[in-house]
Amino acid sequence: MDRRTVLRAGALSAGFLVAGGLPANTANAALRRDRPVLTHGVQAGDVTTDGALVWTRADRPSRMLVEVSTDPSFHHARRIRGPVLTPASDGTGKLRVCGLPPGCEAYYRVRAEDLDGRTTSEPLTGSFRTAPVGNADVRFAWSGDVVGQGWGINPDIGGMPGFAAVAARKPDFFLHSGDTVYADNPLVEKVTLPDGQVWRNIVTPEKSKVAETLAEYRGQFAYNMLDSNVRALAASVPSIVQWDDHEVVNNWYPGEILDLPQYTEKRVDVLAQRAFQAFHEWQPVDKARAVDGRVYRSFSFGRRVELFVLDMRTYKDANTAPRDGVGQILGARQARWLVDSLSRSRATWKIVAADLPIGLIVPDGADIEGVANGLPGKPGGREHELAWVLRTLSQRRVRNVVWLTADVHYTAAHHYSPERAAVGDFDPFWEFVSGPLHAGAFGPNTLDPTFGPVAEFVHAPPAANTSPLLGYQHFGEVSVDGRSGELTVWLRDGRGTSLWTKTLQPEHAS
Repeated sequence: MDRRTVLRAGALSAGFLVAGGLPANTANAALRRDRPVLTHGVQAGDVTTDGALVWTRADRPSRMLVEVSTDPSFHHARRIRGPVLTPASDGTGKLRVCGLPPGCEAYYRVRAEDLDGRTTSEPLTGSFRTAPVGNADVRFAWSGDVVGQGWGINPDIGGMPGFAAVAARKPDFFLHSGDTVYADNPLVEKVTLPDGQVWRNIVTPEKSKVAETLAEYRGQFAYNMLDSNVRALAASVPSIVQWDDHEVVNNWYPGEILDLPQYTEKRVDVLAQRAFQAFHEWQPVDKARAVDGRVYRSFSFGRRVELFVLDMRTYKDANTAPRDGVGQILGARQARWLVDSLSRSRATWKIVAADLPIGLIVPDGADIEGVANGLPGKPGGREHELAWVLRTLSQRRVRNVVWLTADVHYTAAHHYSPERAAVGDFDPFWEFVSGPLHAGAFGPNTLDPTFGPVAEFVHAPPAANTSPLLGYQHFGEVSVDGRSGELTVWLRDGRGTSLWTKTLQPEHAS
């Protein structure tokens, strides 16, 4: 596209800037500047052995330019021309940087160039580690649930400090397990706590109501990037991101018609499409790596770790479906992909990133929104699909499968065993839960007995929607020793303090 085409297609207005989270006076001043401005930092994501996806956002139509080097001083840097950033994508853009050595620390520098090629923005820098090969050590963090239940960016506590705690651990990557935003949870400026303390929120227009329009969904992601802790983690640690329900609306499922007075658009399918567009514009997710161009995909980290990212929202049946029938949570195609991919994997550890827990009962009013149906006995409803996955993995002798999730806003370690289950045709496995990273804390939920789970550890608040001030924010950390193959899990609080740890020895296929 030439300059005239871009400007005709979407001449910038102050609204474009404000939708990205800038105050109106800043937006108007930015329009008068002679050079573009990168408004919300930089991110890297979906790392591979030779590179990563780099993201940024500009305040006006401009071209994304990226320099990349294995030297932090950018000696011998390679310069790559990226896409034109326009209002059609809310000013955001992504570029896959490749051609780097595996297992190396890479540094990138991003600018936005005026469409006339005369001026560029001030540069922003970031770094990421490419995925290793061979028997390399791998260490990563995971969590989810950000700006939920009315708890937003609080300047009195430094914004969202959980992100700084994750960054301080210096993981190879951060797995965001979903609820990356709460599009259905508006914020107010002040919340009075039970002890009389006042929680203060930074509030933007888009966070003042439930999101319904594309601009309002975009504003959810822009809001989180206003926090310096979020931007610092994004610039220093690459992320692998999945979505859950609150990117659209609480407990959503395809075909749902809302009965909520705060929504004028009642069709969830319409809301989900707008949310999906905003999610992919604002997150460093590579559609080319997703099996169906949406969310579910996999990543290899040497011989020791392969990560499988699920989408348990887009293909699920209705929450109102009978619990004793045959339901779905993954959909037939994704379930087959998961089983076949796990079977083909030669990695020692197969990590399944699930956006919903397997054995916890997650109600949706009188209905069920998760996998577990809350009924005793053999699998029913969506449990049928998970039973098939677990049974087939056992039949194919797929070993060392570990499940990670967030969603329920507390942290826990669950061990599943056929000896305790209503079905006995699967291998024992662990599921680790950790969240929220910055939201209201809840729990614990009731365990469903179908797959024989036992809670080996739980850290949950005494009351529902406990504020982030009271110590029930969480993230988890996984470390795999490249030499021995041992996998160690830490469940940490929001400051990074270890609450519980477990080391697993790898099993060898018989």
